[in-house]
Order: sequence, then structure tokens, then C-alpha cells
Amino acid sequence: MIRILLLLLLLAPAASLQAAPDGEQLFRDHCMVCHGVDGQGGVGVPLALRSFQDTVDDRFLFNTIRYGRPGRVMPSFYYLSDAQVNALVDYIRHWNDGKRPEFPDTPVKGDPKHGAQLFKQHCAACHGENGQGGHGTGVTLSRPRDLPIIPPALNNEGFLKAASDQMIRETLRKGRKGTPMVSFLGRGLSEQDIDDIVAYVRSFEKSPHRKQVLEAESATLVAESPYSLEETVENIKEVITNNNFVFIRQQYLETGYVPPGKEDKRQVIIYFCNFNFLNKALAIDPRVGMFLPCRITVVEQDGVVKVMAINPMRLSRIFNNVELNEACHEMRDTYQSMLEDATL
Repeated sequence: MIRILLLLLLLAPAASLQAAPDGEQLFRDHCMVCHGVDGQGGVGVPLALRSFQDTVDDRFLFNTIRYGRPGRVMPSFYYLSDAQVNALVDYIRHWNDGKRPEFPDTPVKGDPKHGAQLFKQHCAACHGENGQGGHGTGVTLSRPRDLPIIPPALNNEGFLKAASDQMIRETLRKGRKGTPMVSFLGRGLSEQDIDDIVAYVRSFEKSPHRKQVLEAESATLVAESPYSLEETVENIKEVITNNNFVFIRQQYLETGYVPPGKEDKRQVIIYFCNFNFLNKALAIDPRVGMFLPCRITVVEQDGVVKVMAINPMRLSRIFNNVELNEACHEMRDTYQSMLEDATL
């Protein structure tokens, strides 16, 4: 018995090591499409760039992966575990054989009013008048081809959560060789000037222009129906038209996945659309198109009929785009009302 216990104790560390997240695979699955196979960049930041590696700490990388950049291309990987995010950070660091920077939490003491003047003079051309980021940013994944990197949005809540004052200060002091970001010391600014700019950037936390990190909502809206499946389907079609949607079609959920006639008749999906909402949402974020047309699913299981729909508010979280909030909030309330009306 003692031998068995000793063997289990010896095997436990090996099992833990075997189960450790694979940072390289995670990078290929989640990051490579924007940041490049070897971290050389593209739509995303060139993570392998030495000057980038030298001016960011692990906390910045971790929080950037965790919170993303709301309203920008960088999504929030809120669904990854801390161990997976740390594995990604370690993999990103393998491109740098130097010491990993560490920045204290000590706030920089500066004059934000003077910093605002300096920001307008030295930073706004790239980062935007209100720190909203450079041109060519956003969901279209476009950027000027003469720029190796998109100037980041400094008023973004994700950035402000990730970057410490000292990290911003070091970036301003050193610049980032290989990008348009120059050393402000080399440009002739003083240490105090740099501190003033940092203080101004930090003041964006109180700015109405900043993009906020979004909170997660339930992925689905669900209502239980007291009617039969057939009656519930007809009720759904009626409330669709009553709410100014166009009914498109209904089909069995398994249509196209199993041979015709073999579908489960207790699972029905109903497609519909409101073209005004469609145009409004697509104008904000074209990626919404992946979830269109709108749909409601009706299923019967163990004698209970349930009506289900994707929570539109989830789209704001998936795409990390706070600008979708108003449209998705309106749509969620409409969905909720439709489900309630169909199951009264």
C-alpha cells in the first residue's frame, strides 16, 4: 500500500506537467492570424519586436490577453484560464532572450494640463485627438500599408487596465525601434514632460471617450412554453410579424445534417429578420453578419417545450465592441418580449 502511495505521489507532478497548457498551440489557435506565425505582426502588434518586448511587462501582456481592447480588433480572451494566458505570455516571451521588464505600480506624478498640450503637439497625429487610436483601426481590419503597426488607442479601457504608469513612461522614454513610436527623450522632451504626458494619458480613465471593458451576460435567452411544440412554433411566427420582423423560414434543427426524413421533429428552428436593425448593426460591426439571420429554436424534451435564442448582448462581449451595446440591448429586450409573448 505504501509503495502505491509513493508511486502516485511521484506520478502526480508528471501528470501536472503533461496537463500544462501548450503556449505555442494556444498562440497558433488564437493569435497567429493577427500577430503572424513568428510574432512579426500584421493586423496586430509585432510581438517579437525587441523594442516592444523591452517596454512591456508580463502583467501588461496578461491583462491585454484577458481584457483585449474594447471596440478594436483585439478581442478579450475572457474564456481562457489563467494558466492558459500565462502559457501564452511565456510563449510570447520566447522571442526575447533578455530579462523580462518589471514595472512597479507607483503612479507617475505629472501635470495633466501640461501633458495635454504636449500630447496634442507630439502624440495626437498618430494616437488621435482624444487618444482614440490611429486611422485604419477597427473591425474592418484595415490599416495604412505604409505603417508597420496601428497606433494604439490610449483611451481604451483595456489598455488603461493593462498598462502601468511606469510602463507608459518607459515607452515614451525609449520609443519602439521599428515602429513610428520615437523616443521622446531623443525628441528633446524632458523627464518631467514625459511624466506630464503619462499623467494626461492616465486621465483618460475619467474620459467619456474611452471604450469600456464589457461584462459577460448569459449566452442564451430561454423560456418554457405551456403549449405543444406545434402551437409554440405558430406563436413564435405570430410574434415575429407583430414585432416588425420578416419571417424567412422554419426547418428542423437537423436539416442538412442527417438524411431527409430522419430529422428529429421535436427540434425546430425559425429564421427571421428586421432589415433596419440588420443595417444598423452591420454598420457598427460587420462581424455581426456571422449571427444573421436572427433565429429562435423550439425544442421538446421529456414532454417540456422550451424556446431559446442567442442573447444579442452576448455579441458585444464576443466582439469586444461596446458600440454594439445600444443596438444589442434593444434587440435583447425585443427577443425577451417575443419569447414571453409566445409562451404566455
